[in-house]
Order: sequence, then C-alpha cells, then structure tokens
Amino acid sequence: MRIGELAEMVGLSTRAIRHYHHRGLLPEPARRTNGYREYGVRDVVVLARIRRLTELGLSLDEVRDALADEQGRDLREALVALDGDLARQEAAIRERRAKLAALIDRAELHADSTVSGELAGLLAEMPAPGGEIGTLERELLALLDMAPGRDEVVSALRAHAADPAIRALSEDLARRLEELADAPVDDPRIAPLAIDLVRGIPANLMPSDVDLDHPFNVAVLESLKPAQAEVFRQAMRQGQA
Repeated sequence: MRIGELAEMVGLSTRAIRHYHHRGLLPEPARRTNGYREYGVRDVVVLARIRRLTELGLSLDEVRDALADEQGRDLREALVALDGDLARQEAAIRERRAKLAALIDRAELHADSTVSGELAGLLAEMPAPGGEIGTLERELLALLDMAPGRDEVVSALRAHAADPAIRALSEDLARRLEELADAPVDDPRIAPLAIDLVRGIPANLMPSDVDLDHPFNVAVLESLKPAQAEVFRQAMRQGQA
C-alpha cells in the first residue's frame, strides 16, 4: 500500500503518518524501486493502535513508550495516569457546573449574576438606588469578591444594611450625590455631604490609609462628575484624619 491508501484505511492524514515517522512511533517502511514507501498489514495495525491511544488522550511520547513496551507495563501506567487526570477533570467540571447552576438561578435577580452567593445575598438586601451613583455603587461592591477579608466585610455590610435608619441614610446620600451631577467643584453642598458620607460608613469599614493617587482610586474618581468626585476626595481625607 502507498501512504495515501494507508491514510484512508486508518482515517488519518498523510501528514499525520509522516509526523509519526518523524517522532519514531511508526518505523519507516521499505521503499519500492520508484522511491515510494510500501506499507503492509503491520503498519495498519500499528497506526490503528496509535489512533486509538491518541484519541484516549495519551501524548505521542506516551504512545511511543507504550508501543515499545512489549509487556504493556508502560501502557498500563500511562492509562492509569490518564484515568486519574480525567477523574480530576471530571470533578472540576462538576464543581464548575454546580457554580454555573447557582449563577443561572441568580441571573434574573442581579445584573452581575457572576458574584459569589455571599455577595449576591448582600446585594439583594442593600438599597438599590437608581441613577449612575447607584449603578457604580453596586459595581464596586461586586469587586469585593476579589478583596482579602471579603467575608468579614460582607458580613459587616449586611448588618449595616439591615438597619432601617442606615438604609434611609444610604438612599439619601445617593440622591444628594446625583443632584451634584452638574454642579461645580466649589458647590456649597459638597462639604456637608462629604461629612455625612463619612458618618454613613461603619467605623470598622472606614479605611485609614486610602491612597488617592492609587490608579484604581483615580479611575473611580474619574468615572464620577467633578463635584461628585470632590465629595469622595473630601470624605476620604476626613476618614483618615
């Protein structure tokens, strides 16, 4: 048989067969007087075995070792290792599907349904003021999933949100911030609002070392209107005083 006929018989490409020759999986056959390779039944058997093993997931190096081991020890070890890898992948897939199922259940409840269950609970319990400020607040809260000490912060915020007076204050602060959307940075409402904003943050959540020049903080402030950003600048400075 010529290489094209062999490739068709075992369902491989001629390029793959040449690659197997190059990698040492399939010995080079004798050649005819015209220079063409002459393949036989043994080549068909070996190529069929190579195909089955690669389809199982073995690497070409593992396949070569398995073919060279007449007692099948290397093949068994490779298959056992592969089975272990597949078992770990299967467990990881089950875990991912469980997480996806939870996200699907929450998809209709939250704009960002990819947050953890703990954070989703917090977002469900907190006030949901409208406008750009309310949207930004919830987007920033969603980042808590990446923050160290997330559980403690989420727990403190949930307790905070359960207080009706605090909920009313949060909604009032959001409303007053929205009203500053078109205000200049010297608007007289800025300073009192900054004070009230600091008072509205639980003492155990008030950061003491906010770096206003940190790229993330700069990006947050730049996402706000000038007067709104000034409120947060003054609030952060007061929180560190």
